[in-house]
Amino acid sequence: MNPSSITILVLEEHAFQRSIALMLLERAGDLNVLSASCIKQALRILQGGQRIDILMCDLRMDSIESLMFLRQARQKHQMPSIILSGSLGAEQQYGVESLVPRLGFVFLGTLDKPLQLEQLVRLLSLYRRQQTSGGMGSTLSTVASEIAVRRAFSEGQIQSFYQPKFNLLTDEIEGVEVLVRWHHPQRGILSPYIFMPVLERCGMLNDLLFSQLHHGLALQKSLRSRGRTMTFAYNLEVAQLASPDLIPRVSAILKSHSMDAEGLIFELTERGTNDVLTHYSESLRRIQMLGCRLSIDDFGTGFSSLQRLCQTPFSEIKLDGEMVRSAIHDVRVKAVLQAMIVLGNTLGISVILEGIETEEQRQTLIDIGGVTGQGYLCARPMSSGSLLQWFERQKYSEAECI
Repeated sequence: MNPSSITILVLEEHAFQRSIALMLLERAGDLNVLSASCIKQALRILQGGQRIDILMCDLRMDSIESLMFLRQARQKHQMPSIILSGSLGAEQQYGVESLVPRLGFVFLGTLDKPLQLEQLVRLLSLYRRQQTSGGMGSTLSTVASEIAVRRAFSEGQIQSFYQPKFNLLTDEIEGVEVLVRWHHPQRGILSPYIFMPVLERCGMLNDLLFSQLHHGLALQKSLRSRGRTMTFAYNLEVAQLASPDLIPRVSAILKSHSMDAEGLIFELTERGTNDVLTHYSESLRRIQMLGCRLSIDDFGTGFSSLQRLCQTPFSEIKLDGEMVRSAIHDVRVKAVLQAMIVLGNTLGISVILEGIETEEQRQTLIDIGGVTGQGYLCARPMSSGSLLQWFERQKYSEAECI
């Protein structure tokens, strides 16, 4: 093997497809190529200490086993880039592009089957260009430098996006989650995974939240005047609970918009709720006393989830989209989701099912007692103007049905 060559691990369970991939890679140039027919074999290769530059695989992204493999591979080994083979629909493509960076990979792209040498060479060239220019991480760090992010925030480029939550049975909208995107003047809409770590490092999470509250409450008030009353949910990091001005500022912003707190939900990711129980339970009680509701996001992906429900005043749990997507194919995951839904109903806690992208997923969740969902099947995240237009279209649609 040439130590300076790109090393690629091909993970493909079908022998014929694997042989095609290996043949094309041999023709693509100076490459070190390894192959595996299953996840266990791929892990054995990685555990042997071999450096891997690119993983090329045909993994089902809605498979718990596949996602666990990717997490384990990224945590223990240097394998920064990934190419997916196999055709993906538009919704799946968007989901994958969002998920892969979260797992710590650089997503180079997808290869349709049957594999074509031209497509493969193009993605390999992209990888080489990234390495020559300092890599994708270097490019993103330039885009999301502290100076650039601060300027973007001050100029209003970092904006709220809104995604509706809907009733699985009736399609009625029951609430909205407030998300965030960077409307970059040259690079278009950028994911929060690019700039949120910078905002956190700069101590600007509260600045973002207060800005989102001002815009969200104005939008919520506008919708209410049009006969649409619903909750708006805002993401809250555990570190923000230590801020002494958090609750006074939230209260002041509510008063400035003449809105009550009952329409607000604060979502805390479960990975941070260990610290909540230890240090910040009093802050959560004060938020609840203000009249706001509390939600655990990605419930079930961390540890001691039941303990948190008993000790912290949450009124909503959101079940992780990876579990929702896996429920169709994995009876154990489906049983766990059903048990969580029953538990939520018993405790009087709303259960939101995230990541719903297909009618098959919706029907599966209805069958196990799911009521409220969120995902691309209903609507993608959108700007405030797009949300108002979306509700107008919904209104006309409802009128036509009368």
